Amino acid sequence: MKLLFIADPLPSFKIYKDTTFAMMREAQRRGHTLAVCEPQHLVWQRGSKVAARVCDIQLTGDPAQWYSAQPERTAPLVEFDAVLMRKDPPFDSEYFYATHLLEQAERDGARVFNKPRALRDHPEKLAIMEFPEFIGPTLVTRDPGDIRRFHGEHQDIILKPLDGMGGMGIFRVGPDGLNLGSITETLNRHGAQSVMVQKFLPEIIDGDKRVLIIGGKPVPFCLARIPQGSEVRGNLAAGGKGVARPLSPRDWEIGNALGPVLQERGLLLAGVDVIGDCVTEINVTSPTCFQEIFDQTGYDVAAAFVGALEAAAA
Repeated sequence: MKLLFIADPLPSFKIYKDTTFAMMREAQRRGHTLAVCEPQHLVWQRGSKVAARVCDIQLTGDPAQWYSAQPERTAPLVEFDAVLMRKDPPFDSEYFYATHLLEQAERDGARVFNKPRALRDHPEKLAIMEFPEFIGPTLVTRDPGDIRRFHGEHQDIILKPLDGMGGMGIFRVGPDGLNLGSITETLNRHGAQSVMVQKFLPEIIDGDKRVLIIGGKPVPFCLARIPQGSEVRGNLAAGGKGVARPLSPRDWEIGNALGPVLQERGLLLAGVDVIGDCVTEINVTSPTCFQEIFDQTGYDVAAAFVGALEAAAA
């Protein structure tokens, strides 16, 4: 197959842990060809198909100079057998517009994974609202009074922005309520933005588990991201330690319940975050943790993903 990866700039990749790189490496190993672009390289003009300025690349196996690139060229997206949208959050206006361009590319005949409409319809924090039986006490609001009442009921809470990633902007407020007003003002920008508030789950000490769903089925190992020191966040980007583990019975229950729903909507790959027995987020933009799970367990997540991609694009 001819594959196009829409991603962040290649020089920014940390290939020892980057999931998109793991996908590329497995795809090339199977004989597929690789091209790359960034969202800003997408273009549409009346009378033409959605195209992009792309670079055809080959992976070299050299950690220092890990790819070689051909000169940039303009190609319609329908030229490729599969287009993989792997741009990291934030899900800002430009990301939103990119999904519309990719949806037009689908009308041209392109195959895009994850499906652009599904990316728009599943904001990573808010997607959990559909599955209340699997989540803990949660509030979404702009109103400081609502947040104070939620804190009064649950005492120990987590507040986070709806557009964050990697643990950015996450705050914990304990029973003393210290700085609750200031934190609320910072996150909701004096009522201009909505905030997610969740009851603090002490099981975070055992890790914030990333359960990967590929082709509607859970990967049998998760990556528990364990907070270090006095940090409340387990995110790897915030210094959390990643420990691969077999799925627990509850993890399997969650994965088997959510997997078919997500697959039906065009989400070939999703990352469900679980603390204790509760789902906290459903990541669909660029789920990670492939390499950490492989390095610690030998389970080849990238091979499972590319196999599912081949089947979906067939």
